[in-house]
Amino acid sequence: MRFIIIGSVLPEPLATIVCVCHRVSDKTIAHCARSGMGFDDTQLELGEATQCGQCEGCARSLCSECVPRNAVAHLQRQDQIERTIPS
Repeated sequence: MRFIIIGSVLPEPLATIVCVCHRVSDKTIAHCARSGMGFDDTQLELGEATQCGQCEGCARSLCSECVPRNAVAHLQRQDQIERTIPS
């Protein structure tokens, strides 16, 4: 008997609540950090570390881990540029 596996069979990992006071998950903080928001921005937007403050260290480290480090550049081949520029 042969089995063919299509796609992923493992479920997506569950979100972990980082800020209990405002019910903010690690996935939400990571998503905001990947979109370019810093800790201060996510704190203002989501409210983490504004009530009891116990989650501040975890939220800060999560933001710093997920921030995009490298700039993304769009590269185009020279022959494609020449074809698009009318002579």
